[in-house]
Amino acid sequence: MSTSPEPLGTVQTALDHAFQLLETRPALAAEQASEILKIMPEQRDATLLLGMARRKSGHTDGAVQVLRGLCERHPRWALAQQELGETLAAAGQPEAAVEALRRAVALQPDSPSACLALADVLTATNNVQEADAAYARYIKAATRDPHLRKAAAALNANRVPEAETLLREHLARHPTDVAALRMLAEAAARLLRYWEARTLLERCLALAPGFDAARHNYATVLNREGRAEQALRQCDQLLAKEPQNPSYRSLRAAIAANLGNYEDAIAGYESVLAQYPQQPKLWMSYGHALRTTGKMSECIKAYQRALSMEPALGEAWWSLANLKTFRFSDADVHAMREALANGRLNDDDRLHFEFALGKALEDAGSYEESFAHYAAGNALRRKAHGYDPEENTGFVRRSKQLFTTRFFAERARAGAQAPDPIFIVGLPRAGSTLIEQILASHPLVEGTMELPELPKIARELAGSRGDDEEEGAFLKNVASLEPDALRALGERYLAETRVTRKTDAPFFIDKMPNNCFYVGLIQLILPNAVIIDARRHPLACGFSCFKQNFARGQWFTYGLEDIGRYYRDYVEIMDHYDSVLPGRVCRVFYETMISDTETEIRRLLAHCRLPFNAECLRFYENERAVRTASSEQVRQPIFRDGIDQWRHYEPWLEPLKSALGDVLAEYPRVPRFH
Repeated sequence: MSTSPEPLGTVQTALDHAFQLLETRPALAAEQASEILKIMPEQRDATLLLGMARRKSGHTDGAVQVLRGLCERHPRWALAQQELGETLAAAGQPEAAVEALRRAVALQPDSPSACLALADVLTATNNVQEADAAYARYIKAATRDPHLRKAAAALNANRVPEAETLLREHLARHPTDVAALRMLAEAAARLLRYWEARTLLERCLALAPGFDAARHNYATVLNREGRAEQALRQCDQLLAKEPQNPSYRSLRAAIAANLGNYEDAIAGYESVLAQYPQQPKLWMSYGHALRTTGKMSECIKAYQRALSMEPALGEAWWSLANLKTFRFSDADVHAMREALANGRLNDDDRLHFEFALGKALEDAGSYEESFAHYAAGNALRRKAHGYDPEENTGFVRRSKQLFTTRFFAERARAGAQAPDPIFIVGLPRAGSTLIEQILASHPLVEGTMELPELPKIARELAGSRGDDEEEGAFLKNVASLEPDALRALGERYLAETRVTRKTDAPFFIDKMPNNCFYVGLIQLILPNAVIIDARRHPLACGFSCFKQNFARGQWFTYGLEDIGRYYRDYVEIMDHYDSVLPGRVCRVFYETMISDTETEIRRLLAHCRLPFNAECLRFYENERAVRTASSEQVRQPIFRDGIDQWRHYEPWLEPLKSALGDVLAEYPRVPRFH
């Protein structure tokens, strides 16, 4: 018996109407789909609609049941497989979701939405390599332009400069191609040009506000830039649409950590890991948050859990080594040696293994072999991130020419007058965390973290790129600032750092060490802030930097000669500020703090205009969160064991000694600079 055209037309009209309701009123769309299925139980579009509507209404179990049946009846329907995969992901079944989405992509390889859905679930399950391939397929599927396909292939193969060139050429012809804008932002982010990635993603989202993948990138870039509050707003916007999305939830936990909300971060990681436990990198991030709050046994278990899933995850090995108080077993050392010998590690994992094994051998007293592994790890770091010491030396020279006694006197009444910030500057590994912990034990002082706000202001004044030409632009632009502009920058710094302050203490600490090169800027925009220079013996400090494995921001630490040049530049610029701003900076020598602790603490508190408080002598009892590599040491009483540790490595430190020159010979005195 044939069916007349009229009922079919009526059904199609009802389906069209129901699909229109899907985004705004999914429950009503489900009702209409059910009504259609009463008349035509096998109608495939209505069945698909019912599954989609149930998922969007939050009824994922019912949606899975409907969609599994649909896929069994229509196994070669790519759209049904895709919807099943997305629903399984929402139901917390990532492995099954991946299989369904793989089938969808196999059936329709040019489907952008299927490729993107697969990439997102693979990312959530930490299948990085396949996720990258899926994202590349998505980008290829999003356009048929051959130049964009070439760019996607280059980006997927990490040939970033090639991808960047192709994308810029493409965008010159097609400036509104949001897929290309997102790809170019990814290239910029891989090159650590976060300011550029942010600008590109802002344009992308202005053109396509519903491009959630780009918004996710945008939130990630904002977080890496130190704009955590902005990142949180973007992430919450994504979570409002997909509250169970594991990638969004993981990002929110990372943002919470950057805002100093560590308990929220820990709870966020635990929530995602309860649903998606097979994610080694997420276990590692969870371990970082636990470490910051002093939960060391749980932290170690989290790192070890990551390694149980992915033994070649170099960063997890280094995370254990970086605990300082952790000691590897003989079996651990053997496993690291085996991993380095088998030749299957990529450069990123290899460098982390090199540093971790270097630490293990140092603890075992095998100093020559330990140094060889530290040097190998630094060589890999330096290959990926070049550093030109001449730029820093030139910046110091030009800074001395600008920041004179007269220059500061002419601007004496400029800047924000608040006395709240206490800046601790110097080199990393110079004892700044110890000073911070001592001061943060005072009831009038709050410890925060290494805050990015001042470098961010400096980058904007420099034009953001940070090359030699732009460092000159920084000084030129600083020189042109009127008093009102200087005050506005100071007020902006205070406003942007307020989010990191969790108590009502009147003073707070900013412990970003590299701010030593911005003392002049601090004086101009925050003339009543306290500035403390943490200084340590140049060989002890220099070698400690060399073996630390800084992930980003401390590019000078990957070569002994570069470290020596940088230390010398730092001493020179601080000597200059001692001359033009006498008494402005309080210098604390690590060795003196260790040998005469109470006297130094009293002197430090006096410089900060703080009354003496005995709690500062018991700083190791302070349970505040500590984010730096010294987090374990500052939770113990002062001890001298680490002061001369560098002497075990002295036979291999000649490049550092030569670069330091008379700065080493005259330490702690300062030589004359010309």
